Amino acid sequence: MNNVKEFRRAMGGFLLALLLLLGSATRSDAKALSNGELADAWQEYQDSDTGLRPAYRFQHSSCFASASLAHGVPLTLLLAVARGESDFEPTARSKANAHGVMQILWPTTARHLGIYRLSDLYDPCTNIDAGARYLKELLNRYDGDLHLALAAYNYGPERISTTGMDIPDGAKWYSGYIYRHLNYVLGDRTDPEPGDARLYSDLGSTTLVIFGEPYRAEAFVARLEKTAPKLRLDWFRKGVGKFEVVFKYESREQFDSSAALLSQAGFPLQ
Repeated sequence: MNNVKEFRRAMGGFLLALLLLLGSATRSDAKALSNGELADAWQEYQDSDTGLRPAYRFQHSSCFASASLAHGVPLTLLLAVARGESDFEPTARSKANAHGVMQILWPTTARHLGIYRLSDLYDPCTNIDAGARYLKELLNRYDGDLHLALAAYNYGPERISTTGMDIPDGAKWYSGYIYRHLNYVLGDRTDPEPGDARLYSDLGSTTLVIFGEPYRAEAFVARLEKTAPKLRLDWFRKGVGKFEVVFKYESREQFDSSAALLSQAGFPLQ
């Protein structure tokens, strides 16, 4: 859909209904997985799905393929982290001073990884390789436990015990957040033939609303997905205190279909 102004005008009624919903959203609405459930979900991925090809052809694909091969980190895991951290934007910068596709923290993590110029973090291949090396280091530290490795990627290894005890809520949330992005990267897990995957950059994407709390974004998406499972909603962390819910579509036909689903769920676009 090319007419963005038309789309935004149509969103008025939807956003009003959305704001009414936000007043009742609570932390429990998101029904986040427990530490044990997350660890099990990541272990199942490691046991069964690391060899699957991604459902889309993502930006910087050669950089991801090279980093995956060089460091022995699953390609789809790298893509999931990149999607959750920056949505593949090489110039992304967070308020916490993390930079690039994989959001490498400057200067501590970058220098730990042998990167001494901030500008180098804006080169996609350099940044993705650094992220892969760091994930591999953390996987070794946590004996292959992806849940703990991702918690440490977000919070720092000094704050995550190798025993998995007393994981901060924010670190646990991050592991579940990346798992959601992994599910998007894998799609329906049908392992598309090489060349058949769609270009991720071809998808239409429009921000519906920005939240100040992650649980509100998560709860909102969970509620609508429960009411209308075929909706293509997603949400992204966009820095400290900024969490965007987005609406994705591949064509005008898919936009119209999703608009009908939103209307049936009580959130008409007009």
